Amino acid sequence: MSNAAQTITTPTGKKLALKGTHKTTPKESAEAKAVRIKTAQNERLEKNRSSLTNKNVKAFLQAISAAEGGGYDFKYGAIKGKKNDPWRFTDFSTHPGPGFGGSTTASGMYQITKDTWQDHAVKAMGLTDFKPETQDLIAVDMLDSMGVLGNIKDGDVAGAMPKAARRWAALPQGPGLANRYPPQPYVKYEQFIESYKGFGGDLK
Repeated sequence: MSNAAQTITTPTGKKLALKGTHKTTPKESAEAKAVRIKTAQNERLEKNRSSLTNKNVKAFLQAISAAEGGGYDFKYGAIKGKKNDPWRFTDFSTHPGPGFGGSTTASGMYQITKDTWQDHAVKAMGLTDFKPETQDLIAVDMLDSMGVLGNIKDGDVAGAMPKAARRWAALPQGPGLANRYPPQPYVKYEQFIESYKGFGGDLK
């Protein structure tokens, strides 16, 4: 039935045509929105914490860190074994910011930039620190966002490498392949696998 055919009659006998209807969606209150966001953050945090207990995920993360040569207290420019290294940090309450030369904020075990920290820690999981566990959780969240966490849990390292190599320059793209960012140094696939297995990872 068209709107033109929908009429109502007033008590005085006058007929009025129904021109149309308008539905409104109740506006979400600020409190309800905050609860919804916090609930989603907690769910994502617990999901990532659960993934960290998987031995293949742990081994993959350790192999990434070995390839990148980082450390939980590293800013860009830090060197393993160097005493009184000015590019180490001790305040894990937040992301440490730029490293050597001020050109990049890549920091920590997985060379996590401040923008990545904002996206995967602050916004996604409601975390505001940069502690070692938080760095691990960020790396897991990154792998999950890439869609390769399932591959890693299944021991399908080759299937995970092409996408993982987009985020970590020191990783090869797969068997017989280089990294995505030459001339950046990288580890060969066989070397990565040896490292991964050495940390307790299984292959499919």
